[in-house]
Amino acid sequence: MQAFIQGVGIGGSLIMAVGAQNAFVLKQGLKRSHSLPIAALCSLIDALMITAGVAGLGHLILAFPLIKDIASIGGAIFLLVYGAKALKSSFNEQTISEGATKGAETLKAAVLTTLGISFLNPHLYLDTVVLLGSISAQFEGVDRPLFGAGAVLASFVWFFSLSFGARYLSPLFQNPKAWSYLDRFICMTMWTIAAVLIWPYL
Repeated sequence: MQAFIQGVGIGGSLIMAVGAQNAFVLKQGLKRSHSLPIAALCSLIDALMITAGVAGLGHLILAFPLIKDIASIGGAIFLLVYGAKALKSSFNEQTISEGATKGAETLKAAVLTTLGISFLNPHLYLDTVVLLGSISAQFEGVDRPLFGAGAVLASFVWFFSLSFGARYLSPLFQNPKAWSYLDRFICMTMWTIAAVLIWPYL
């Protein structure tokens, strides 16, 4: 069980860091717009990447840096555009109910955005496949998949907690300024991650 507990702790610490996925899940939860399918999709993506890392595929990414380069540049462009949309939205003061109505999107659009935010962010590969995969290598036998299972559990608990927890913040977002601040926070999060991704190429 020590390996499982370590998987929960280390996996949770990586997942809970402020990032593009978390910001998007939070906003979808506040809008109550496909929030549970998005939380489930983020969890499944993490589970897939963690499993790949535990299986040893992190060595493949390290061996072919072009994979990281493509994800970095593509991800930076995607996050810059998404951040710009959030910034534009922040100047239209609205309550949470108005934000949910004006920001309504189809499940397909929400899923595609989630896939873009996830797979175009190389941190997903570095944190889950490479880092967690490297840490799991210290375990042998059944302990290695138990470590991975702990990290996967942490991901599911975190994303669904974030999605459900966002609903308790709904009264705060009846204030139009709060909704604007959230959009600006999301913009800064996306642009900061984009800057970190593209900086090495400048």
